[in-house]
Amino acid sequence: MSTVSSPASRRQSRLLATATAEGTGERSLESLALGVGAVAFIVTGLAALIVFRFDDAPIAGPGSLGQFAAIAAAVIAILAFVAGRLVVREGGRMGLLDVVDIAALSFAHAIIALLTWTLLADILERGFIGAEVFAFPVIILAGAIAAVTAYIVFYSATHMDLELLAVVLAVFLAEGVIASMLTASDPYWWKDNLSALGMNDDLSSKTFNLTLIVAGIIVTTLARYATAGIPTPDPKGVGRVRACLIVVGVFLGLVGVFPVDRFFAIHTGVASGMVVAFAVLIFNLHRWIPGMPRAFVLLGWLFVAVIVVLAVFFAVGYYTLTAVELVAGILVFTWIILFIRNASALQQDTER
Repeated sequence: MSTVSSPASRRQSRLLATATAEGTGERSLESLALGVGAVAFIVTGLAALIVFRFDDAPIAGPGSLGQFAAIAAAVIAILAFVAGRLVVREGGRMGLLDVVDIAALSFAHAIIALLTWTLLADILERGFIGAEVFAFPVIILAGAIAAVTAYIVFYSATHMDLELLAVVLAVFLAEGVIASMLTASDPYWWKDNLSALGMNDDLSSKTFNLTLIVAGIIVTTLARYATAGIPTPDPKGVGRVRACLIVVGVFLGLVGVFPVDRFFAIHTGVASGMVVAFAVLIFNLHRWIPGMPRAFVLLGWLFVAVIVVLAVFFAVGYYTLTAVELVAGILVFTWIILFIRNASALQQDTER
């Protein structure tokens, strides 16, 4: 079983879905998604009835509807994603990498659901200061939030491709880092560096480090599947591109495994190695995969140049290290998403 598919296999899947009966096609998946949402609505509604005992509840905060719904949505997201992958999995046994991919992606969907609903509840709380939700709407809203989450996550699991996987990575990484920023015990963490978010033993630091670890696993998943089937005259080119991307993913995960306050040398080494691997990939991409659009190759060089300029600004004291790390991180992951799209376009043009 594979977690994602190449552009060619995705087109074959669409053709097969058109040619097969309703029991194995898109209509069947849509019916299953609705069924999963309905089950999530009923189960979560009953759980809300037990937890709140048919009493009113605040919108956000401890013991609130928002807190309950966010936690329930996270649990539902894990179950819905695993169920979706089992529904569409191909024959044969799952390998270790497949299990790791599913675990990482289900966790990423759960965190996205948890943080999204928590943020929405907090925003509504600020708009309805002092308001409480009546008992019956508590049950209905909790069930509805779970149902929407189950439907979306199940759809994501059954239609997972490289582009969707890249979006999940970007949203997960952004929400995880922002959540760590907002809940950091040290409000002036940004005066040090981005890694300062993971230096303590509180929940915020654990969230930050775990976000990096899971994001690193997702990047390695992208590296394996995004480079499959890319046409190139260099017999070793695709393997070298894949190796560089895997190094970026592994080192990103290790940045979370080794917090800077306890493993300074290792943390600094893997963080620097990640940048070096990215630079090597950028400057050799035109040789390893000559068919890549020239505009995309030049954009990669521009990204590296911007990172170098920002590093110089930090060296002379004009920029903080946090600003450099944030901008560099955004540029790296933007490039990875664009690489997926350009690699897909190259393969489609070659097949035509």
